[in-house]
Amino acid sequence: MNTIETVENNGRPLARNAGAAVSDARAPSRAASRAAADGARATRGARLRALAGTVARRAIVPLALLALWQLAAALDLVNTTLVPPPSEVASAFWELLTSGRLTEALGISLTRIAIGLVIGIPIGLALGIAAGLFKLGEELIDATMQALRTVPFVALIPLFILWLGIGDVSKVALIAFGVTFPVYMNTFAGIRGVDAKLIEAAEVFGLNRRQLVRQVVVPGALPSILVGLRYALGLSVIALVVSETVNANSGIGALVSDARQFLQTDVVLVGIVVYSVLGLVGDGLVRILERRLLSWRGSFRGA
Repeated sequence: MNTIETVENNGRPLARNAGAAVSDARAPSRAASRAAADGARATRGARLRALAGTVARRAIVPLALLALWQLAAALDLVNTTLVPPPSEVASAFWELLTSGRLTEALGISLTRIAIGLVIGIPIGLALGIAAGLFKLGEELIDATMQALRTVPFVALIPLFILWLGIGDVSKVALIAFGVTFPVYMNTFAGIRGVDAKLIEAAEVFGLNRRQLVRQVVVPGALPSILVGLRYALGLSVIALVVSETVNANSGIGALVSDARQFLQTDVVLVGIVVYSVLGLVGDGLVRILERRLLSWRGSFRGA
């Protein structure tokens, strides 16, 4: 009995010592996990603070201009019938928003832009890739594209109306036509701008044609392609404005045209602001895409 009790009594301290050793071993890993989590939270917090600072600095000039505009209207330095102050524009915006007229018109305009981009961007990419990668493609495509891009797409509105009618098809076609050329030009220039030494080095390492295009040409041309995409989004808004202003019975352009006939300058300014916000949002989306796709590229960001 004494022997058994001794073993049991000795066993308990041994078990406790083993558990303490395991706890001591786990403690550093838990501490490291906590430190990593704290570091990740600190990084996210720093990024959010940096983003907030950037947004605040970007808003300084627009807010200052709005304040000067409001002050000029309050001091009767401008004709408020023709140039209503920002407060009246904001009131008109809220009225249009709550009545549902703005959301309905915006949905129609966004649909037109989206369809035009879905048609025009792939066409521009396909033609740019074909002309950039193949000499025969350049000879067959580039001269025609260079001739067509000099034609102002505004001049094509009467022709598109004759061909496609006055409905949404002609407006979508005008948007698609307008966005095709910046995408084509920048895709072609990006592919042809890839350093020939990189191509030679890739061929030395034994890359075949497909691997060469995927691993060297596309990454090298991607910055230029994204610039073309930014131009395309801006032109899509311009094409939308022109097509809806010239002939439209729905959308933001129709809203602006009706307001112009009744001298509702505040509503006209709301439409202009909406168009500018659409362009700004599109540009911001491409900037986000650039940061994700071009994170490998170190570039100068300003001093």
